[in-house]
Amino acid sequence: MTSVVVNPRIRGFICTSAHPEGCARNVATQIAVAAAKPGPALGNVLVVGSSAGYGLSSLITAVWGHGAKALAVSFERPAQGERTASAGWYNLAAVTANAKATGKQVETLIGDAFSAAIKEQAIAALKARFGKIDLLVYSLAAPKRTDHAGVVHSSCLKTIGEPHTSKTVDLDTDVIKEITLTPSTEAEIAGTVKVMGGEDWQLWIDALSAADLLAPGFRTVAYSYIGPKLTAAMYRSGTIGRAKDHLEATGRSLNASLAKNHGGGAWVSVNKALVTQASSAIPVVPLYTAILYQVMRAKGTHEGTIEQMVRLFRDHLAPGRTPLTDAQGRIRVDDLEMAEDVQAEVHRRWAVIDTGNLSQFSDFVGFKKEFRNLFGFEVDGVDYGLPVEVERALG
Repeated sequence: MTSVVVNPRIRGFICTSAHPEGCARNVATQIAVAAAKPGPALGNVLVVGSSAGYGLSSLITAVWGHGAKALAVSFERPAQGERTASAGWYNLAAVTANAKATGKQVETLIGDAFSAAIKEQAIAALKARFGKIDLLVYSLAAPKRTDHAGVVHSSCLKTIGEPHTSKTVDLDTDVIKEITLTPSTEAEIAGTVKVMGGEDWQLWIDALSAADLLAPGFRTVAYSYIGPKLTAAMYRSGTIGRAKDHLEATGRSLNASLAKNHGGGAWVSVNKALVTQASSAIPVVPLYTAILYQVMRAKGTHEGTIEQMVRLFRDHLAPGRTPLTDAQGRIRVDDLEMAEDVQAEVHRRWAVIDTGNLSQFSDFVGFKKEFRNLFGFEVDGVDYGLPVEVERALG
């Protein structure tokens, strides 16, 4: 066992260290929110991509908000000597420790969720210790995917058709500058769809169905984002957006088959822009999010990942709830973000924001703090001068 003083090692949107106590405190905070207003009981839940962001909050909401038994699948890195584990590893270690202390059943599988092998391991675990599942949450965010045939696909963040120039903020220097996003090739679009589209979600459902592990009324949800015109060229109208189109089309197809065969359904939930490891890597989005946070906090409508997932489960996914959807069949918990008054104020600020008034027209300081929080740093109540044990067990 190794105890060391853990310092943040951050450059831009990359952090190569994580603090176990800070991550544990973040998890405890989310558990408190989920447990504050318990909802209808869920049975067995499988969360694919469960270690951070919306996946982690979904796991916590299902277990502490709805009493579910959960199997969590993620691809995370354990500690090695004085090198810390990944933040996701520490998050899951805290979840499983809290579950054990409170009599909850949470198990973790660490491996490549895109692989056939991890699907087989999940099926074996479900058959041995859970039984049929009532809900599958699909929340993967990855830059690459090795498919079942061994072919490696890569995603990219590019426009489609024409270049696009917009404002962005440098996460190292706090300087607002222009960035030009280059158009993608057809191969790059196809690769992004393979990684971030709905193909693997479908494969998970097919594998679980073939193993007779879908309970009557089985439901599944995957996550997407639409966003405003400000981010459209590089997000919804770009390569990522093409992948999200595929994800949503997959959801509609799954919904029809699950309703017919199991009396259940499949939905894509369109969620709010938030500070996550994935979103921080997308040009333009961090500046938009920093402005959005200040506007929504002033209006009293801001939600974090856990508040979003508590609302999603409470209003749409919990037993007895009928999901409310838009014309494309999507659940919209981005409704508060996309409110006309919110977007009008965000657009007004976007037009005038620059490096000199960054702190006046956005909560960029809060954005950077929340980014560090993702890795367990700058979390209130943690003494970062103390050595901590960096090796943490999962369960």
